[in-house]
Amino acid sequence: MDFAIGGLAAGGACLFSNPFDVLKTRMQLQGELRARGQHSVHYKNVFHAAYVVVKNEGIKGVQKGLGVAVVLHSIRNCVRLGIYQTLEKNGFTTDSSGKTVFHKSALGSAVAGATGAFCGSPLFLIKTQLQSQAAEQIAVGHQHKHSGAVHAVKTIYLKHGIFGLWRGVSGTMLRAVVGSSSQLTTFALTKDKLKENEFLKQSPVLTSLVASVFSGLVQTIMINPFDVVSTRLYNQEVDVNGKGVLYSGVTDCFGKILRTEGFQGMYKGVVANYMRLAPHSLFCLLFWDLLKDLKRVYIDEKQS
Repeated sequence: MDFAIGGLAAGGACLFSNPFDVLKTRMQLQGELRARGQHSVHYKNVFHAAYVVVKNEGIKGVQKGLGVAVVLHSIRNCVRLGIYQTLEKNGFTTDSSGKTVFHKSALGSAVAGATGAFCGSPLFLIKTQLQSQAAEQIAVGHQHKHSGAVHAVKTIYLKHGIFGLWRGVSGTMLRAVVGSSSQLTTFALTKDKLKENEFLKQSPVLTSLVASVFSGLVQTIMINPFDVVSTRLYNQEVDVNGKGVLYSGVTDCFGKILRTEGFQGMYKGVVANYMRLAPHSLFCLLFWDLLKDLKRVYIDEKQS
């Protein structure tokens, strides 16, 4: 049940965050391995990006890959939040009084995040490639030209086998370790601190809202460089052997971005990323807490 709750929470949150995910992906691919001033700028900022996408692709353009994204986040967070909740319930992330211990929570959420990322990697690969597909006049990055999710799976599998579907998994697992540990640990520690306030102690929904907004900010700052690398690894063109044409792996990708695009290249799309992560974290963690409370009231208490 804990695993199903995590999946439902994330799937619901994805409906609100996917448009910003599309914009973030486009902005992260814009000017790939080019210095500033040496490439076309189709997306000036997140608001301009939204306008450009809708103008050229219609309102559906900002919801590209939605179906895959919902399934992806449901699977990833079914595993991630389920594992973390199990660890928390068994006292692995807390002290004897039930308060979150920083290093235990960080380790537990990192392991949970990496496991979820591995399970969902093929869907993350397909989602990224679908979201990057754009009208020719505003296209950035390699265009894979999939007609849909099923076509993408068939194409990748027939060309490169099962391992082709897990290409770029190291990048997304590293991204998940950083993102999950910063998000869940910050969320748990912030809730513990807020509960010391008598007013907030009586308002669990408000407590979860405040904690999720703050955890989303911390997560965005920590995760963005790894998110850029993960996006680039997933979207790059591959040769006949299924090897990346631009990057050989995580370290190579980090190095090339820093050399050609500078440090600011690691924070491309950061505002769009926060506008994606903030509502996603807010709704995901809020739904997660609410569903856990419902389970506690209607299932756990009845069984006891």
